[in-house]
Amino acid sequence: MSGEIITTVVGNLADDPELRFITDGTAVCKFRLANTPRVRNANGDWQDGEPTWVNVTCWRGLAENVAETLKRGSRAIAYGKLENRPYDDKEGVKRYSLDLTAEACGPDLTFATATITKTGGAGKKAPPRADAFEGASTERPTARSQDVPPAQAQPAAAASSRRSW
Repeated sequence: MSGEIITTVVGNLADDPELRFITDGTAVCKFRLANTPRVRNANGDWQDGEPTWVNVTCWRGLAENVAETLKRGSRAIAYGKLENRPYDDKEGVKRYSLDLTAEACGPDLTFATATITKTGGAGKKAPPRADAFEGASTERPTARSQDVPPAQAQPAAAASSRRSW
């Protein structure tokens, strides 16, 4: 992993994610993120700068979850290994593309909300389980002297010698 660039990219999806399966059945999902900086011009008005395009590739369960969750125009966050890959365009000119192999992706919650559904791995939904908050209260419990373990209890003299700020 030495020399790899690990980064986080935030941007808008240019297209719906494309989900495919390779010959061994492994899921792979590809999509493009556009990150467009906004700057103030001389008049003080906001102006869009040149977009930076990043090709994102997700594998296995992440690929299936991304394809199910994100859509064209969604603002998303992608975290993973960034590479600057050379290619030749139609005219034979050497160009470069930014490619990110994602380890994690999700919606950007700055301007949206999301409902989380846990999966059981490989993109499968997990079976429902008991509510961890069932019977819980929103009130913080107060410690009573009989609830405090003896190691934490202090003699009255020590407690009264504390400074009150």
